[in-house]
Amino acid sequence: MLTVHHLGKSQSERIVWLCEELGIPYELKRYTRDPVTMLAPAEYKALHPIGAAPVITDGDLVLAESGAIVDYIMAKYGEGRLVLRSGDPDFAQFLYWFHFANGTLQAGMGRLMILNRLKLAENHQMLAATKGRVDRAFDLVDARVREAEYLAGDIFTTADIMVGFSLTTMRYFQPYDLQRCPNVVKYLGRIGRRAAYRRAMEKGDPGMALILN
Repeated sequence: MLTVHHLGKSQSERIVWLCEELGIPYELKRYTRDPVTMLAPAEYKALHPIGAAPVITDGDLVLAESGAIVDYIMAKYGEGRLVLRSGDPDFAQFLYWFHFANGTLQAGMGRLMILNRLKLAENHQMLAATKGRVDRAFDLVDARVREAEYLAGDIFTTADIMVGFSLTTMRYFQPYDLQRCPNVVKYLGRIGRRAAYRRAMEKGDPGMALILN
């Protein structure tokens, strides 16, 4: 049985969402963050040497890293859904946005979160450069969803699942004002109307307010 070990308010929501979109059987095990440190509890850290979310188990397999987990689930259970093939004209877009999620957007927001916690001066060179990089990343997403319904084009794919966390729940940790990104707000409206997304968030983080604007 595929088991999703979900740490509240974390990238593991991507995996719960993916399973709901695919409609595959899975077991969900929820873990609560330490109320003081906001870090994963000891039992979650014990699942995998890296000690971070997400983690899945599937039989004897223990796998971490959200991108790797998405690829694994799609290869084993996806049956060709939610991905584009090499012959599709939007295949390169699909690949780009799938990897943009953790390669650029999430990484930039994570660095900005850490720098903000250091209480640096507003004009600190590194802080200013990182803010600028995050702004450019959001601007790029905004431009893409102005011209396309979803990140890979006309259809919803795993690229949307990967990027979705950074645009929504990650803003609990690193706030970002979307007033400058009206197309992202409209895009998140489309995401928020997906039944699978709503089911996933209610199962994984019941009662958590969704940041969709």
